[in-house]
Amino acid sequence: MTTKIAIFGVGLIGGSLALCFKGKPGLHVTGYTHLPELIHTYQERQVVDHATLSVEEAAQDADFIFLCVPVSLLGTYLKQLSHLPLKPGCIITDVGSTKASIVACAEQLQLREDVHFIGGHPMAGSERSGVGAASYLLFENAYYVLTPPDHVPQPAYERLAELLTQHTRAQIIRVEPLMHDEIVGAISHLPHVIAVALVNQIRQYNEGNPLYRMLAAGGFRDITRIASSDPIVWRDILLNNRHIILQLLEDWNEGVEQFIELLKSEDARGIEEQFEKAGAFRDELPERRKGMITKLYDLYLDVPDHPGIIGKITTEIGNRGINISNVQIIESREDVPGVMRLSFRNEQDMEQAKMMLQQSEYSVFV
Repeated sequence: MTTKIAIFGVGLIGGSLALCFKGKPGLHVTGYTHLPELIHTYQERQVVDHATLSVEEAAQDADFIFLCVPVSLLGTYLKQLSHLPLKPGCIITDVGSTKASIVACAEQLQLREDVHFIGGHPMAGSERSGVGAASYLLFENAYYVLTPPDHVPQPAYERLAELLTQHTRAQIIRVEPLMHDEIVGAISHLPHVIAVALVNQIRQYNEGNPLYRMLAAGGFRDITRIASSDPIVWRDILLNNRHIILQLLEDWNEGVEQFIELLKSEDARGIEEQFEKAGAFRDELPERRKGMITKLYDLYLDVPDHPGIIGKITTEIGNRGINISNVQIIESREDVPGVMRLSFRNEQDMEQAKMMLQQSEYSVFV
């Protein structure tokens, strides 16, 4: 018997889910898009078994429906699905980074008793977007949060959890919707707001003195990289989770005010304690597990200012079958070694490249 899976929005997340399911015995994947030009892309990249422009066709006889569309559109698609003759036992889920609102929407729509909505949020991503960035490895070793309403039957929840566990290799965790939004707001949404505000603060300073931009390389660029996230996506996320974000920002302001008072009073020990407490907690954070903010897999190495040196290094790495996702020269001046940053898609590639470069007697650091 074939299990039919419909994916609405075959981008980074939807495409990666499709690749996890496609080709597996007993599974058939249909991809829906409202953009005709994407049908060819889905077929060319072979991410789905069938692609369609019809909501009705995608949903017909589906055992699972994954809504992988922007947060602002989740309610619209859920409402459309609520009017269709869905297959008895059909499970609808989503991948949005806010959960309370869509779960509440599903409750208000009062889906048929034999159709179940279970909120979902795979806590993994990439700095790239679109179906071209999709990978069947995206969710491996990541937390995949499910937020079922209380009335969802346990067997329905277990069906979805089993499908995801078996094919994505993610770790499923069950969380209450509002608690999810509070936690994700703190560990993802708030850092994005802070990064944007910080970069814009430096941008304003730079208008009067271009040295700010010139010197804000390396570490500053790295710690604020999430400020370059998709503005439309993050507009929708922040507005959807605005009540929690506002409280988090008030708490953040209290922390900033505390630092202001420590500096005004020249409280050296108080400043040390803030760093000590933060350092101790950060050291307890999981290092090798995927999270909401994409981990960097970067190597830095000193390179002499010699013609062809960049090509030589990248060629040597490529000859070992290691894929480099990005190359950047941070500094290169006459008579001064340049700093080359090599970015990789995963930790394994990074470690292999590091070992190879060290064996070739390059000075490598992470």
